[in-house]
Amino acid sequence: MASGLEAQAIAEEFAQHAEEQSHADRIAERITQLGGEPDFSPQGLATRSHSEYVPGNSLLDMVKEDLVAERIAIESYAEMIRFFGDKDPASRRLMEEILAKEEEHAEDRRNLIQRVGKAGV
Repeated sequence: MASGLEAQAIAEEFAQHAEEQSHADRIAERITQLGGEPDFSPQGLATRSHSEYVPGNSLLDMVKEDLVAERIAIESYAEMIRFFGDKDPASRRLMEEILAKEEEHAEDRRNLIQRVGKAGV
């Protein structure tokens, strides 16, 4: 839990962009449409995760770690888009939509880092 002058504003920003579950649900729906079976087991999720949880020691550290996770997600979705190419346009479009959101999140995190850094938090 973050504390400090900017903590509330940053907590609100993080909550606004907590869309990862929605992304997972949309991808699971597409997997089902293709005849697959999504795996949401904790072990399955942990082994397939592209980033790892790193706790921050300060508010600025927390925002920086979240930016790292966003950048990893961006690269993962870009890789999936390249994989689908013209073979599966519906899946590619889904990944492009999610990628656009992740890029927005990363931009917001960069802005937060600048704001928090200037506040000296």
